[in-house]
Amino acid sequence: MNKKVGLFFGSFNPIHVGHLIIGNHMAEFSDLEEVWMVVTPHNPHKKKKSLLDDLHRLAMVRIAIEDFPNLKASNIEFELPQPNFTVNTLVILEEKYPTIDFCLIMGEDNLKSFHKWKNFELILDRHSIYIYPRITNKNDETTFSNDSKITEVAAPVVEISSSFIRKGIKANKNIRPLLPYKVWEYLDEMNFYK
Repeated sequence: MNKKVGLFFGSFNPIHVGHLIIGNHMAEFSDLEEVWMVVTPHNPHKKKKSLLDDLHRLAMVRIAIEDFPNLKASNIEFELPQPNFTVNTLVILEEKYPTIDFCLIMGEDNLKSFHKWKNFELILDRHSIYIYPRITNKNDETTFSNDSKITEVAAPVVEISSSFIRKGIKANKNIRPLLPYKVWEYLDEMNFYK
């Protein structure tokens, strides 16, 4: 039987404890054997100007997951044309790792706009999706609410954002509890987001 790996895509600008809580929860409390933290060079839905360099964001992900054996850092999208579309990345991963079943991990909020993703039907046809809860209006049924390929995982609701952290650093606030300690050290030493 193929290994089941969850793909947690993100800018990780920077990676924070919320990302680790979700990634680790998916690896420990679902049927996923590993979770790959896929560092996205350019999300087509986000502005690029606020992004740290790809290699710095990848370095921070690697530092953050050192103590989590079921979490892996992936730079697969660094080699692909930008902006990055998930459907293209999945095709490359399937070719490169034919013995792995890749599943997507996404927040409940992203599921609401999933129908706007490039080739979303193809993604859903070929891959399962694992949803973690967000604070949203639960009455907002999505087109995908009853799809058998979509699994809601009872993960902790984490409402920490990288943009909040960046703003906090810029405003000289102590945001250290929101970051893995070594990531905080890295950011501080490099004077990032100040």
